Amino acid sequence: MRGAGRGSEAVTAVAALAALAGCAAGCTVQPAGADGGNRPPVRIELPSRTPSAPGAPDADGEGPSGAGDGAGTAPVRRPARVLWSPGDSGRDVRELQARLRQVAWLFDGPTGTYDEPTEEAVRGFQGRRGLPRTGRTDTVTWQRLLRMTREPGRWELYLMGGQPADAPDPRCMTGRVLCISKSSRTLRWMVGGRTLSTLPVRFGSEYTPTREGVFRVYWKSRHHVSTLYDSPMPYAMFFSGGQAVHFSVDFAARGYAGSSHGCVNVRDEAAIARLYAQVRAGDKVVVHW
Repeated sequence: MRGAGRGSEAVTAVAALAALAGCAAGCTVQPAGADGGNRPPVRIELPSRTPSAPGAPDADGEGPSGAGDGAGTAPVRRPARVLWSPGDSGRDVRELQARLRQVAWLFDGPTGTYDEPTEEAVRGFQGRRGLPRTGRTDTVTWQRLLRMTREPGRWELYLMGGQPADAPDPRCMTGRVLCISKSSRTLRWMVGGRTLSTLPVRFGSEYTPTREGVFRVYWKSRHHVSTLYDSPMPYAMFFSGGQAVHFSVDFAARGYAGSSHGCVNVRDEAAIARLYAQVRAGDKVVVHW
């Protein structure tokens, strides 16, 4: 009968839908024919779901890129990678110190050595910004500092000296010479073309420039005091008029924030004391760029 056929088809459809709803993944539905016989089985494939990895690190390895797999798993944040820590040294540490000076967290240096004042400055910087106060410079701390500061200039990196010396001027390669470079702000003590010691130095300002050329040490004065400026000039070795190589308390305290009145200032008193004992009157002095 026609009515019975349509009723049988409806029952079959309902049964198929019920079977489909009961499938959690792929399953096989065995529909019944209108005549009560069996049709070939039909395989129904449901899309599979691949859970995302919780706490997957982002591109720089600093933390998760997503919120987990949606099952309530909290993201796992990896500790930031440490770049520099106490005891490290080098040019990168100088830049760290120079940038900390720019934001007034460090007042000494840069020295190029990750010392106790640097550790305290980093710890203070971290604490003010809600970062873990480790005192070690990790990638998160460094990126925050980079956004707040500018690229330090060459002399900012060597505010208190320590910069590498230029190659010796050819005029320094013979004899006993105080070879003084304005470009690298260093003094080489050389004998027979060999460098025996190197010291950071500073020069006069644009109004009182240090003269350039080849000179001779014509007078040494251990406890000299300037008659023109009434200022001490210990270990003075005069080479051109009133200009001399000598120890400077101001240079030792302020670094390159100041300048001389034309003399070549040395900030390391122990080093210039040794140099003073070696240099003789008549030794050559070369001041060059």
